[in-house]
Amino acid sequence: MCAPIVMGKSYAFAVRIVRLSRYLAEHKREYVLGKQILRSGTSIGAMIREAEYAESTPDFIHKLHIALKEANETDYWLSLLMDSDYINAKAYQSMKRDINEIISLLVASLKTLKAKLKAEEKVKK
Repeated sequence: MCAPIVMGKSYAFAVRIVRLSRYLAEHKREYVLGKQILRSGTSIGAMIREAEYAESTPDFIHKLHIALKEANETDYWLSLLMDSDYINAKAYQSMKRDINEIISLLVASLKTLKAKLKAEEKVKK
């Protein structure tokens, strides 16, 4: 059900997040923020993958909403890491571009799914 592009991008982003978390622990000795961004940044793809086997369209939408919330949280942690000088501007901009793209894809998917669900409900009435 989920577009392969968002699945691939969220997985690639999760790999980057794992590497960022490792970098924060090994080179910056920052563990708390590293664990926060690791949790939210890898959860995006996990929720998208979980949505593949949703029990219904509303369940699918719900799981994508959770992925969107996790993406938004990850965006927050990226900004905090940048503003507290744990990552440089180049790393931040690269990851920011990726998370914005994932957020845009999720928002577009959710809009499409909600419109489709609404149209199906009208047909049933």
